Amino acid sequence: MSFGDPNNPYGPPPGQPPAQPPGQPGYGYPQQPPAPQQGYPGYPQQPGYPGFPGGNQMLPMTMPGLLMTARVFLFLIATVQIIIGFIWLYVATIASDISDAADSVSTSSDDPFSALSDGGDLAAGVLIVIALVVFGFATLSILLGVKFSRGGQGIRITTVVYGALGGVVGLIALFGALDSGLASAIIFPLIWVVFAVIITIAPVVPSGTAWFARPRY
Repeated sequence: MSFGDPNNPYGPPPGQPPAQPPGQPGYGYPQQPPAPQQGYPGYPQQPGYPGFPGGNQMLPMTMPGLLMTARVFLFLIATVQIIIGFIWLYVATIASDISDAADSVSTSSDDPFSALSDGGDLAAGVLIVIALVVFGFATLSILLGVKFSRGGQGIRITTVVYGALGGVVGLIALFGALDSGLASAIIFPLIWVVFAVIITIAPVVPSGTAWFARPRY
């Protein structure tokens, strides 16, 4: 018995082509390409997920050079402020010693030694307050310099205000030095003004603004 026999009841109906074996394409039909598989070379991969909003912008990965310079200046200013604070404390101890010496030789509240003792105590108290204020500014300078690496807009605005105020103080000292006519007296206020200007403009320029506005994870 053969499938080619037209009288075969198990063969295909008349007028239809014989069935093809499974897995082999029929003649005259287009070949279907295999489905692409993930991870194999030669096939296009799926597109990646879109980035976060603004991800195409070029964000700085390292601290800009002007900000690094401002950071170093903040640490230098803090060092100077700490030295000045200890100087004020030392002068306060001298005033306190003078007050104690005058009080030990004073015999009544009307003699000059009594007035010197009272003035020495007052001067020592004022000098101690000044030293504490200077130490507070030194702490702020160190804190701002440290926070440059992770700080945001609050650190940026505080640095700008702090630098501007320091520049005003430096300009006042510079004008006073110019009036004195001493060339040596101009050096320190001039350096102070230069430091203050760099500290003020470093967070304002585009590179500094982008640094403090960068995303943090």
